[in-house]
Amino acid sequence: METLTIRRPDDWHLHLRDGAMLKAVLPETSRHFSRAIVMPNLVPPVVTGADAADYRDRILAAKPTGSKFRPLMTLYLTEETEVRDLRAAAEVGLITAVKLYPAGATTNSASGVRDFGKVRRVLENMAQIGLPLLVHGEVVDPDVDIFDREAVFIDRILDPIRRDIPGLRVVMEHVTTSDAVDYVTDGGPDLAATITAHHLVINRNHILAGGIRPHYYCLPVAKRETHRRALVDAATSGAGSFFLGTDSAPHPDHAKLQPCGCAGCFTATNTLSILAEVFEMMGALNRLEAFTSLNGPAFYRLPVNEGTITLEKGEPVDYPAAIDTEDGSVTVFDPGMPLHWRVRDA
Repeated sequence: METLTIRRPDDWHLHLRDGAMLKAVLPETSRHFSRAIVMPNLVPPVVTGADAADYRDRILAAKPTGSKFRPLMTLYLTEETEVRDLRAAAEVGLITAVKLYPAGATTNSASGVRDFGKVRRVLENMAQIGLPLLVHGEVVDPDVDIFDREAVFIDRILDPIRRDIPGLRVVMEHVTTSDAVDYVTDGGPDLAATITAHHLVINRNHILAGGIRPHYYCLPVAKRETHRRALVDAATSGAGSFFLGTDSAPHPDHAKLQPCGCAGCFTATNTLSILAEVFEMMGALNRLEAFTSLNGPAFYRLPVNEGTITLEKGEPVDYPAAIDTEDGSVTVFDPGMPLHWRVRDA
């Protein structure tokens, strides 16, 4: 039996939703992860320190008995975000980052930013206090092809912002292209990126070839195979600017399986098994700990977790096809390959 023991990992990009869905999906994350950056795109969104405190309390109340899971809260950046409120929330440790959604880019992003000039003062203050900006890196212009949105966002929006506001610490969330990998690689110590488990194993053919597969539809959408390979190379490289952010995004099946279905893959249940499989294929199991447990805390200037988890390799793991919630069944992401690694001790 092969085993691998690593520091207990963190998830640097997670959707927990709220209410019944929160209670159903939180155990799938807290089982293996010590901390998670929690996305603020609720309805209504988490836009003030008071909102973040209330949401944090609901998450803590939903934790399984005995769990030491710690949610790391974020604010949803809007054109009305108040600098005083943001700085106060950061100073007391209530928030760990601020999330930028271009308006209309993804689920519950209608309150996002349209005029970036209106958030410049907020971004300048974030640079002063070292508070990271998390970006959903896509433009939403109708004249830009959906597969080009990330590359265009870098050129039109992100690079000008970073040039205008030196010292702003930025995480490009769930990168999907070689363009983003190259940009982050050359971006210096104030730029990092999260990579999801599902973007490491699917390309756009998995969504569209031979029939539409709604449970593989996510935003940013999976790209060409060449881009997937670039993501795998980045994740398994050990480079400190890349770390895990699952973007695990639960939607009940009835919301996915309709003429205009929701975007998101629910991967909290089997992320670590998927990652171990990918890293082993690349001969990089010795770098899995850096990607899941070390690089993220280093960028966020947080201590690494003291506990460990042990993965073991054996017969393929039989994960559930879905989990039941009061809002309906939520399909667990299918990586399309056997998963021989499982978490034995957590």
